[in-house]
Amino acid sequence: MINAAQVGFGAAILAGVVLAIIGHPGPQDVPAPVTTASPSKPQGFVLKSVSVELPTSDITFPGGAAADAINANCLSCHSAGMVLTQPNLAKATWAAEVDKMIHAFKAPIDQANATTIVDYLSETKGAK
Repeated sequence: MINAAQVGFGAAILAGVVLAIIGHPGPQDVPAPVTTASPSKPQGFVLKSVSVELPTSDITFPGGAAADAINANCLSCHSAGMVLTQPNLAKATWAAEVDKMIHAFKAPIDQANATTIVDYLSETKGAK
């Protein structure tokens, strides 16, 4: 009777014989990287520096002191125009949007300002 150790040993011998016949897949199967210094031939990949200029705006949210919290907290990522062209939403929806900015996008807005921002958005862009 053949036991498990004999089967394992036989499988290892068979794998060795197969590798000896077909060869071990190794670095010889991988194409050599291009090492030429010629600018006409590619050398893998090239990193290029890219400069991006974001649009700037001096436009702030209207409303004087009522808009202080939204101007101080939201204009670093959003233009006033982008926010003010959003559809009118219910207060709960604006609250969810501000909560998303704080928790998902890590906007550094404290809770007092978050409440003031939601109130401002509800007054300015609230569902009618």
